[in-house]
Amino acid sequence: MTNDNQASNQATFVANALEAFIRIAVIVLLTVWCFRIGRPFIQIILWGIIIAVALSPVHQKIASTLGGRSKLASALLTLFALVLVVTVGVMLSGTLIDGAKELSFKIKEGTLAVPPAPQSLKSWPVVGKSLYQAWRLASINLAAALSKFTPQLRAFSQWLLSNGARTGVGILKFIVSIFIAGIFLTKADAGYKAAKSIGTRLAGEQGVELVDLAGSTLRSVVKGIIGVAVIQSVLAGLGLLVAGVPGAGLWALLVLIIAVAQLPVLLVLAPIVFYVFSTASTVASVLFMIWCIFVGLCDNFLKPILLGRGVQVPMVIVFIGAIGGFINSGIIGLFIGAIVFVVGYQLFLAWLQQNAAPREELTAP
Repeated sequence: MTNDNQASNQATFVANALEAFIRIAVIVLLTVWCFRIGRPFIQIILWGIIIAVALSPVHQKIASTLGGRSKLASALLTLFALVLVVTVGVMLSGTLIDGAKELSFKIKEGTLAVPPAPQSLKSWPVVGKSLYQAWRLASINLAAALSKFTPQLRAFSQWLLSNGARTGVGILKFIVSIFIAGIFLTKADAGYKAAKSIGTRLAGEQGVELVDLAGSTLRSVVKGIIGVAVIQSVLAGLGLLVAGVPGAGLWALLVLIIAVAQLPVLLVLAPIVFYVFSTASTVASVLFMIWCIFVGLCDNFLKPILLGRGVQVPMVIVFIGAIGGFINSGIIGLFIGAIVFVVGYQLFLAWLQQNAAPREELTAP
């Protein structure tokens, strides 16, 4: 009798284990399948969520001004964002095309002249002499200088073409993300309730607080990193236009990329300062240099003002998360990394407080 019960229990256990295995396998298969189907749209949807969360305060103000008409506010905000992106894209592409045409024409006609290299360039450590010789050769015989660097120029042109194609695809994805953000903004209340429900299921009572923290962190990163980068690129572009630097739009775009990557924008502006000193008057060159130094240093006082605003965590936590995310996942990691790092920091503090409470009770008299 006992053997029969054991055999029956064993058969039941095997059947339950087999059924559980089949269910888990089906769920895993379905999850992987859904992920593979939706994978091409994940980045676009993430950008849509980021844009929607970043613009939600502006959307609420516009909706209240329009008498609570949320859909109309979303449509106007989406239209404005599209016009802004398309206008900037057309201006940049026009600057690039005009600059390329002018450069090609001058090279073909032999009228492209490189100013003489400054003598102070020789005193630069390590690269000063070689850079002076290359610059001097280009000012004397540009064709010989270009032929000397033909392999590097060919590799650079190939890199430029491939990255130009990627940039075009990225702009198209960003435009689609703006439409998705507009849809999310029309359903902002439902989306917030869904996010709170997910947060509650994952973290219990702290779920709602973590959802609000994630939203405020995202907006802080948009203002503190992207916003400061845009300000620096606009200021640099204005200075380049006033100084008459050719291809000002391209250099402003490079300043934006460098600033988003949290590198010194003087990496782009310093060579242009030398170019202006060799082509413009001394007064104009000095004024342009002072302006470039201001543009390069303005992030030191803008970031502390904008980066930590609205987030009840140290600014350094937001900054480390944003930069670490950017290194690992590109520009999308600026936001995802900051959110994950801040949420992890809050969970760690909650764990410390929970562990500290029982100890205080044990040591109490």
